Amino acid sequence: MQDLEKRVWGIHTRDENLFRKQEKIAIGWHKMGDLSQISPNRESFQAKYEQTYPDAKKGAIPLETGMLFRFCHEIQIGDYVVFPSKSDRMVNIGEVTGSYEYDPNEPEFVQMRSVKWLKHIPRTMFSQGALYEIGASMTLFMVKNYAEEFLNALDKDFKPHYGVDGDDETVGATAEEIIESTKDFVLKELRRNLKGYALEEFVANLLQAMGYRTKVSSQGGDRGIDIVAYKDELPPRIVVQVKSQDADIKETLIHALKGALKDGDYGLFITLSNYKKNAKSFLQDNPRIRGIDGTELVDLILKYYNDLDEKYQRMIPLKMVYIPVAKKD
Repeated sequence: MQDLEKRVWGIHTRDENLFRKQEKIAIGWHKMGDLSQISPNRESFQAKYEQTYPDAKKGAIPLETGMLFRFCHEIQIGDYVVFPSKSDRMVNIGEVTGSYEYDPNEPEFVQMRSVKWLKHIPRTMFSQGALYEIGASMTLFMVKNYAEEFLNALDKDFKPHYGVDGDDETVGATAEEIIESTKDFVLKELRRNLKGYALEEFVANLLQAMGYRTKVSSQGGDRGIDIVAYKDELPPRIVVQVKSQDADIKETLIHALKGALKDGDYGLFITLSNYKKNAKSFLQDNPRIRGIDGTELVDLILKYYNDLDEKYQRMIPLKMVYIPVAKKD
């Protein structure tokens, strides 16, 4: 096993030829110029980035400046780097051999470091958890959870993961991580794009995808009623209240919905957040009212996603994929 005090970095690129044939790792942001001319602290890097890219999204600035700073200053000679190449489905493991370089003659990937590739290993020899970690969407990142597995792969007696007795124990964990990441993404997009009346319109469309006929009340609601839904032409009527607030729901808010119910009605309270303890108790004591929190709402969105209006699919872009899951006993 290799020296575990060495750090392991993961990196992605669109120019695999540069990495493999020239034994370089490189990142873009050519407009930033020579990173070594920026004061060696994150604050200076961020100030330079904001000056260079004034239209950059605020949420992306710390992430991207962090990658630039790490590439220039935190990566050290002797650190290891893992580069998954898509063209041949190999995992390339190397050692950083050079300090930061700036090559203005490169068309895009001007920030460079020399690397000596030590081994090129088929992806199938690694656990699903390790592959998931180096499949991160970031250009440059530190490999933490499965660093030891990649370092072990440099040993002569490294055994491929498919050769280990028993099932891949990382499969179940990896599947759960992917699912949870997807749910987090959906909920963040709902919070970012849908507030107030816009969320009511979305919930109405989701109920339609589930087979309900819906009518959205005028903005401001109708005495606590945001949406009225029917499964068909016959009762019962379902009275829906929707809340986009970030704070958890109190019992008093659900009281307003209960007051809007007529004989034979059922209530549905939908929130992007959660319910406080007293609100949960109130729902248990009033079975005519169903409460759906943010997590349950996302589950319904994923289940009926294909039947949502196209504008909502564009707002929450998802792709149907198959992921490996743990085998059942």
